[in-house]
Amino acid sequence: MILIPVYLRFALIALFLGGGIALWMTMGVWYGIFFVLTAVFLLVGYLLLGTIQSAAALIQKSDFHGAESRLGLTLFPRLLYSANRAYYFLLKGTLAMQRQDFDQAEAFMMRADQIGLPSDNEKAMIYLQLSNIAASRSNWTGAMAHFRKVKDLKVTEPAMKEQIREYEKALGNRGLAKAQIRSGMQGFQAGGKRRRPTMR
Repeated sequence: MILIPVYLRFALIALFLGGGIALWMTMGVWYGIFFVLTAVFLLVGYLLLGTIQSAAALIQKSDFHGAESRLGLTLFPRLLYSANRAYYFLLKGTLAMQRQDFDQAEAFMMRADQIGLPSDNEKAMIYLQLSNIAASRSNWTGAMAHFRKVKDLKVTEPAMKEQIREYEKALGNRGLAKAQIRSGMQGFQAGGKRRRPTMR
């Protein structure tokens, strides 16, 4: 998928729409219709896709402030198509985890889970995060319940499999788990060392 930088997209929408309307009014419909339709196409793409892909790329680079700002440019998350809407809340939850705002992170992760993600790799990431949040509250029953959901999934990415094995060991040693939680559980953040999911 070709990624158009969001500011360039906004500029092109304004340029094509303004120029198309001007041609439409001065020279006739057929002179401006192509520009207007191009502007509409770019606008629809923005409304359906948002800024999810570029925000995920920034998280991969550990530019969390930039990712937060980029996600803020998705002005109408309810209009995103379902998979991207789920990714939107997954990334919001990941950024909240980075700030160690566990209440907000949990709310975002639950929202992403309710919408539904397309692959078991992303679902596993959500349940690992939720398990981590429960463990941070010393809710070990909840942490194990979320982790059992991870074990039921068919995870295919080697990096994610390794993270699951490490987290399982951590749950078996609650002292280690608490230490990892205090350090922010960097390994379980979306857009970390694992491959960023393909945006559809």
